[in-house]
Amino acid sequence: MKFLIIRFSSIGDIVLTTAAIRCLKQQIPGAEVHFLTKEKMKAVTIANPYIDKFYYYSNDLKTLARELRKENYDYIIDLHKNIRTYLLRLKLITSKALWYSYHKLSIQKFILTKVKINLMPRRHISLRCIDALAPLGVVDDGKGLDYFIPESEYLNENDLPSGHLFGYIAIIIGATHNTKKLPVYKLQEICSKINYPIILVGGKEEQAEGEAIASVNPQKIFNACGKFSLNESAGLVRKARVVISHDTGLQYIACAFQKPVLAIWGGTSPKLQVEPFFGTSNTSLHKNFIVPGLPCQPCSNYGTKKCPRGHFKCMKNQNTDLIASTVMSLLKQ
Repeated sequence: MKFLIIRFSSIGDIVLTTAAIRCLKQQIPGAEVHFLTKEKMKAVTIANPYIDKFYYYSNDLKTLARELRKENYDYIIDLHKNIRTYLLRLKLITSKALWYSYHKLSIQKFILTKVKINLMPRRHISLRCIDALAPLGVVDDGKGLDYFIPESEYLNENDLPSGHLFGYIAIIIGATHNTKKLPVYKLQEICSKINYPIILVGGKEEQAEGEAIASVNPQKIFNACGKFSLNESAGLVRKARVVISHDTGLQYIACAFQKPVLAIWGGTSPKLQVEPFFGTSNTSLHKNFIVPGLPCQPCSNYGTKKCPRGHFKCMKNQNTDLIASTVMSLLKQ
């Protein structure tokens, strides 16, 4: 049987589908699994051994649909479920493929973030992706998420300072939206309170912030932001002893590598069923840090450019002493 799985973006959301991809490939004999994502997301799954063929979307649904029709799929699994996948379905209406999709829970998320009434089922998004495959007899194997780094993009340890080669804390300082990010001064506080080598992980857009944070102690703190590719950054996470992260893609990559994760929550929340996920058969290796007693949190599914109420207490009031002491406690273990 031939399957197409669709998830256009983002890094974290694609990683969260990997358990479903693996379970499908391993549990259905002879399954041929194709994966459709955006061209710019290519690096996230390119080395995944459970995917037999890739398709990439680059703003031309008509041409894409023409190519997909030739594949004569038996099943198409929509794990994105937005207007673009709906339009693609219309263009493939003559296909014999049966369509399945996951429960996106858009209404429940809206009620949670806008009305503050929690109607979300206690079912993590990764498990809901697997649930979409239930009609095919696919079940959760309990193993959690996957992430595979191509050999050509393995981290070159010669690019790291010698003082960080024997162990370090990775702090993922970026996020797509500002309300998911700690202010620079809070990250500086955390770094100053951790007596251990630190590597700051992020893209080119975080490079300046990384320099400001590293200025606290340039010997202890190495700013890797903008210096490495996504997969090389994943390599930094894989070698870290502990990972501190905002709600962002590399957090879930850390989960795939079974790394202890300290998850810092601002405008979003674990209540949206997107907290770090290690698999139902594995020990949970994460701790959530949420400012208690804030009636406005979560304020968004994805984060926003600025705090809707102007105070940004969800990040400004984060307990940096507790975060740092938790790191040091984990290092002792």
